[in-house]
Amino acid sequence: MDLLPAQEAAKIYHTNYVRNSRAIGVMWAVFTICFVIITGVVFIQPYWIGDSVNTPQAGYFGLFHYCIGNALTSELICKGSVFDFNSIPSPAFRTAMFFVGISMLLIMGTMVAFSLFFFCNAGNVYKICAWMQLASAALMAMGCMIYPDGWNAEEVKRMCGQRTDKYTLGNCTIRWAYILAIISILDAGLLALLSFTLGNRQDNLLPDNFEVEGAGKAVKRGHDCIKNMSFI
Repeated sequence: MDLLPAQEAAKIYHTNYVRNSRAIGVMWAVFTICFVIITGVVFIQPYWIGDSVNTPQAGYFGLFHYCIGNALTSELICKGSVFDFNSIPSPAFRTAMFFVGISMLLIMGTMVAFSLFFFCNAGNVYKICAWMQLASAALMAMGCMIYPDGWNAEEVKRMCGQRTDKYTLGNCTIRWAYILAIISILDAGLLALLSFTLGNRQDNLLPDNFEVEGAGKAVKRGHDCIKNMSFI
C-alpha cells in the first residue's frame, strides 16, 4: 500500500533523525574513548607540580609518584607507588589519588557499558553512561581541589622552598598533568550533557515502519528492542 504524502514526509524525517543521532552517537563514543586515555594519563603521570629556576631542588610530583634531586649529585631520587600508601608523602595526595582513580574507573566503566547497546534500550544506556560521566567529573574535581592541601608536606617543601604551604606552591609551578586534569572535568561534563541529550533523542525516535490505519493514521509495526538499541 502506498504511503500518504504526510507519512512519506514523516518517513524522511525519521530517516534523517536516526542518521544524525547515530552520527552524534559515534562522535560521543570516540570522545569518550579519548577521555579514558586522558584520565589514565592524568592518573599515572607524575607531572602535577614541578620545579622552576628558583626552586632549591629539581623534581616533580604526581598523585603518588615523585622525584626530588639530590643536593650533592643533582641526581633525581624517585619514590612513591600506587600500591604503597606509606610511600605517598601526604594524606591529601593519597585522598586525591583515590578520587582520581575512582574517576578513571568510572569512565572506563562507560566503555564497558557500550556493550549494553546490543542488549538494552539505547536511550537508557546513554543515560546510564551520562550519570557515570557526571560522577567521574565530580570525583576528578574533588581530586583536583584536595591535591593542593598536601603541598605543605616536607618532601614538597624540600623542592619548592619553605614558603610552600597548603594551596601555596612557593617557587614551584603547576605542570601539564594538573592542567589536563582540570580540562578533563569540563570534558566529562560536556560528554555527560551530550549523553543525556542522546538518551532523550532515542526516546523520541519514530518507528522504522509505518502502515495506514483508517484515515491516514500511522501505527508502529515491527518495532523491536534491538532496532531501538543500536547507535551505529
